[in-house]
Amino acid sequence: MSDREIHMTISELVAEEHAIRTNPAHVNEQRARLRELEHALDQCWDLLRQRDALRNAGGNPDAANARPVAEVEGYLQ
Repeated sequence: MSDREIHMTISELVAEEHAIRTNPAHVNEQRARLRELEHALDQCWDLLRQRDALRNAGGNPDAANARPVAEVEGYLQ
């Protein structure tokens, strides 16, 4: 997945998240979907950071892979 494709995915996920959050009546299914969107966004941002790190180190950014949600969500800020 290229940087451009990742950014497009992020835009789509953010648009869906915004649509759900602006709906005043959140149902449980929507809350679950919000969690899924947040996890997917975290994975996309992590993948972009991996690609940048590889590129900056002279490596191939295409060698980066999306990490599991449990790993990405477990990072310390």
